[in-house]
Amino acid sequence: MSIEVENITKLYGAQKALDNISFSVKKGEIVGFLGPNGAGKSTLMKILTTYIGASEGTAKVRGFNVNIHKKDVQHAIGYLPEHNPLYLEMYVKEYLAFNAGIYKTPASRIQEVIDMTGLSPEAHKKIAQLSKGYRQRVGLANALLHDPSVLILDEPTTGLDPNQLVDIRHLIKNIGKDKTVFLSTHIMQEVEAICDRVIIINKGQIVADKKLKDLRDDKEQIVVVEFDYRVEDAFLLKLPNAKTVKNTHGFSYDISFSTSEDMRSHVFDFAHDNQLKILQLNQKNASLESLFRELTS
Repeated sequence: MSIEVENITKLYGAQKALDNISFSVKKGEIVGFLGPNGAGKSTLMKILTTYIGASEGTAKVRGFNVNIHKKDVQHAIGYLPEHNPLYLEMYVKEYLAFNAGIYKTPASRIQEVIDMTGLSPEAHKKIAQLSKGYRQRVGLANALLHDPSVLILDEPTTGLDPNQLVDIRHLIKNIGKDKTVFLSTHIMQEVEAICDRVIIINKGQIVADKKLKDLRDDKEQIVVVEFDYRVEDAFLLKLPNAKTVKNTHGFSYDISFSTSEDMRSHVFDFAHDNQLKILQLNQKNASLESLFRELTS
């Protein structure tokens, strides 16, 4: 196993941030650690990376106990914390060279991670000059410098614009082909776009652990569509297999369907036949959203 968590509890005074949680992650899996803010996600990340200790229980990374073999764990892990700490006054290559020296990593690895993370166009700049998306790339490049087998990413897409989101998602997905990725987020779309499996935590306890494939096999889905003007709910309910319609904001609607067939093409044809313009069209996993709301509300 790449990650093993067994009966971990973390106390802050009388408050239980983590309450006797257990799970394991196999080599090569991309696992989404999903939960509302304050659920305990970052606390577990800090325990796995040896930053803080657990009050009870044991955790291992690649067989190394996080309390006993801290150096071995740190070499096995690449970590991108929620608030990506960077030296803004340093140049990208300078910053990576500085960290490569700490890891005793060959200098040739610097250009490899720059290419891997798509940093080449900005590599000559100071980090302070970079956009949030490119700063996240610098953080990922730094996490990959010592070629770790396990990547732990805490809220890696927070604050990114839609284009940056797509780029970072694609990058993480590619990295996951060769490494185990444990990804913390409170955004369900991130899990659906990147992960093979989801673990949901609420109030310090694991409340679900499921393969995304099993959730996708459920015959339910939500199509998110934005039109150029308001449409009556009853009109949209004429779509085949439509169950409910919710006007989320403006001219945007969540339409739930009771079928496993991808209904986006039907929504597109429906709009065309009724002279509607579509400004946005996406699909969400209704099962994951329903499960999350049911378990964390």
